[in-house]
Amino acid sequence: MTNNDVLRSLRYAMDLGDPALVDIFELAGLEVTRADIACFLKREDEEGYLECSDAAMAHFLEGLIVHQRGKNEQAPEASFTGRLNNNDILKKLRVAFILKEDDMLAILELAGFPLSRPELSALFRKKGHKNYRECGDQILRNFLKGLTFKLRGR
Repeated sequence: MTNNDVLRSLRYAMDLGDPALVDIFELAGLEVTRADIACFLKREDEEGYLECSDAAMAHFLEGLIVHQRGKNEQAPEASFTGRLNNNDILKKLRVAFILKEDDMLAILELAGFPLSRPELSALFRKKGHKNYRECGDQILRNFLKGLTFKLRGR
């Protein structure tokens, strides 16, 4: 999934307007305008489309954690370098929404995409671990769909 797809899905799931998205980005220290948000939310084939970079998405996810849980003064300042993948996005969403393993399995079940505990656990392993598994677009898409059902109702 593209970062723009994830942003659109989370915006819909949480029923957030553009000003709220701007505030969430700012909670993580990234200044964006409502015009930037509008461009992030456009489809790739629409005029004015702006790709949401990995750095911007990382800031959004960090801001979402602060938005959902509050600022943790003892936590080190988040820094991001490199490529953001689906596993990273899933981890950040788990933290933001304070989800336990059972919660995540229930969310995937809501979307009609059951996953076993070992399959889910493999998504949260460190890259290079023998049981590590890449989080595919299908898993992330279904997780976001289930999260929408949970937050907005069916």
